[in-house]
Amino acid sequence: MSDPRYPIGKFSEKPTITDAERAAFIQQIAEAPAKLRDVVKGLNDKQLDTPYRDGGWTVRQVAHHVPDSHLNAYIRFKLGLTENHPTIKPYDQEIWANLIDGKTGPVETSLVLLESVHTRWVMLMRSLKPADFARTILHPENGVMKLDAIVQHYAWHGRHHTAHITSLRERMGW
Repeated sequence: MSDPRYPIGKFSEKPTITDAERAAFIQQIAEAPAKLRDVVKGLNDKQLDTPYRDGGWTVRQVAHHVPDSHLNAYIRFKLGLTENHPTIKPYDQEIWANLIDGKTGPVETSLVLLESVHTRWVMLMRSLKPADFARTILHPENGVMKLDAIVQHYAWHGRHHTAHITSLRERMGW
């Protein structure tokens, strides 16, 4: 049996990517909001409040976590473009997911937020030169990260959480 925590596998960064690979990752980021919207479409409150796995977040929490995380990534990315090797601020995703807006808020709010963030982020990324993606940030927990690593990680991250909900829907027959 596969690990329900990683329905598409664990993230694995490629140290170097081609321009075509980067464009494909950016396209995955561009598509993520619509895919998340599609996978939560038609779910009622009881379904939204069902954990995607034992001990995991609810579908609602996942739907709120994705824009929380991607908004942080967008800001980190912009800091990496506009400052020389900035140290970024991490956040505790578990605490964020358990705040009232993450536990009970309407998912539509977060779907719109994700669409808006991705529209700006994708526009920005598509305007950059390949050398821009070699710029770095310092993550206090993960060390030095190139902007290319952020692109790869968030392309995976959107697919990862969408797959959590997809696999739950398949198991539950929703």
